[in-house]
Amino acid sequence: MLVEGLIAVAAAGSGAIVQAAGTDAWAGIRSGAARILGRGEAGREQAELERLDQTRAELESAGDGAGVERVQTVLMTRWQTRPEMLLEQLPDEERQQVATELQALVQQAQVQAPMQSTRNDFSNATFTDSQVLASGTQNNTINR
Repeated sequence: MLVEGLIAVAAAGSGAIVQAAGTDAWAGIRSGAARILGRGEAGREQAELERLDQTRAELESAGDGAGVERVQTVLMTRWQTRPEMLLEQLPDEERQQVATELQALVQQAQVQAPMQSTRNDFSNATFTDSQVLASGTQNNTINR
């Protein structure tokens, strides 16, 4: 049974994989995930690459909106089990090494993700008690 911290690392890794599919970060995340999960075995690494390619294909065929969100949720759950299973099988010192590698993969995905931010313009707003009455523009840019 994995401790909560390792489960969180596996979840973050799965999120990085699914969020990177279809972005400029995909090539690096794809190869890094396959290397981590393959643990130096060429056959296992190739199998992971094929699974990763299938993930990207499923996301691309999902379209936009609620359909893609549903597919992302399913894929994140699917991908979370892979590093969890790997972590459970490893001795403690290797387990920590893999957790560190997964954390580095998550950081890589965050650095390479397109930036997103939100900007609200309340220059003509009226504030009364707990309400804000406003009109204006809202610009959204999301960091994924």
